[in-house]
Amino acid sequence: QSLAEEITNKDSRYLNTNSDSEVLLHYFADLLHTNNPPEDSEEFFYLLCSAVTKIFKRVKGAYSVVSIVIGKGLVVFRDPQGIRPLVKGERSNGNNGKDYIFASENTMFYSMGFKPKGTVLPGELIYVDEAGKVFSKRLVKKSFNPCIFEYVYFARPDATLNDVSVYRSRLRMGQNLADAWKEKYPNITPDIVIPAPSTANTSALSFAHELGVRYSEGLYKNTFIGRTFLMPGQAERKKSVKYKLVPQETEIRDKKVLIMDDSIVRGNTSWEIVRMLRDFGAKEVYFAVACPPVKSPCFYGVDMPTKNELIAGNMSEDEIQEYLNVDALLYQKIDDLVEAVTRKGNHHIDTPCMACLDGNYVANDIDDAKIEEMETMRVNDRNGK
Repeated sequence: QSLAEEITNKDSRYLNTNSDSEVLLHYFADLLHTNNPPEDSEEFFYLLCSAVTKIFKRVKGAYSVVSIVIGKGLVVFRDPQGIRPLVKGERSNGNNGKDYIFASENTMFYSMGFKPKGTVLPGELIYVDEAGKVFSKRLVKKSFNPCIFEYVYFARPDATLNDVSVYRSRLRMGQNLADAWKEKYPNITPDIVIPAPSTANTSALSFAHELGVRYSEGLYKNTFIGRTFLMPGQAERKKSVKYKLVPQETEIRDKKVLIMDDSIVRGNTSWEIVRMLRDFGAKEVYFAVACPPVKSPCFYGVDMPTKNELIAGNMSEDEIQEYLNVDALLYQKIDDLVEAVTRKGNHHIDTPCMACLDGNYVANDIDDAKIEEMETMRVNDRNGK
C-alpha cells in the first residue's frame, strides 16, 4: 500500500487496478528508466541487476515475476525467500537454439516438449535476450521458505516444486497421519476411507494402505464447480458444495466412514460432507485432515479469508469436532507435515512458510496492525467499496 501511494503521489502514475502486480510493474519500469539506454544485452543485464536488487530490498513478501520487455527479451525473478514457486525448462527449437519456459508448475512441460531444468532460485534474476542468450545471477541469498500450502492444496499432484514431488509429499502426509491415527485412536478402525475429492485423494490412498482398510472414491466430484474456499460469498460456497459433491450410497450405507480432506478452511465443505454421509446412512463418521489447523490468513499471494472466517482461528479442535458432528477428528501435526514435504528431494528448504498455520510471517513484514489493515481492505473489496 505504501509503495502504491508513492507511485501515484510522488511519481504521478495512475493505477488502473488494486493488483500488487501493477504496482510492481510501475516500480520496475521506473527503476529501468535511464538517460543513457544500454547498447547491448550485457549492459541491459547490468541495469536489470541494479533494478531487481532494489526491488528485493524494497518489496517484501511473495512474488514470482515473468515479464517481457519490448525490444529486449524475457525477464524472470523470484523473491529472496522463494515463497511462491517458479520452475524452468527448455527445448530445442530446431534452429540450433533453445526455447525457454518459466512457470509456477512444470505439469505442462512434457506435452509442450520441454524438459524440466529445476527451479528458479530465491533471489535469482534470469534474462533471456531476443537472440536466445541467457544471463543469470543470484542477487540475494536469504533463508529459503517456500509455501507449504502449495504441497497440501494448490499444486497439481504431478508437479515437482523446489525439487520435491507433490505426489510423493502427499503420500507421506497420509502415512504420517495414519501413524498418528493409530496412536490417538487405537481402538477405532474405519470400514472405508473416502477422500474429499480430489486434492486429498493421494493422502487418503496412503492413509488407507497404512491402516489396512479399503480406499474408495465414495464422493463423486462435479469437475465444473471451482474451488469453493476461494469463492467470495458464504451462500455461494454452501450452494456450490451441494452441486460439487455427490455421495455414492453403496460405498457409505451401514459403514464406519473416514473422510480424508487436505485441509479445513472455513468448515463449510466439511460440514456439508458429514451431513451428506449421515443422510446416506453412514454408521459412524470420522474426519482426518492432512494439514494442521488453518488459523491465520495468508498475505503472500492467496486471498485466504480473514481470521474471523477461519474455523480453526476461532474454535478448538474439540469444538470443531462437535461442530462437524463427527465421531472422531484428527489433524496433522505441523512437524509431521514438514517432515512429509522435506523427507526426500534435493530441495535445500530451510523452513517452509507456514504463516497460515503458525502465524509466523516469514518476511517479517506483518504485525497485528498490518493484519487489521489488510483484512479491512479484503472485506471492502468484497463489498465493492
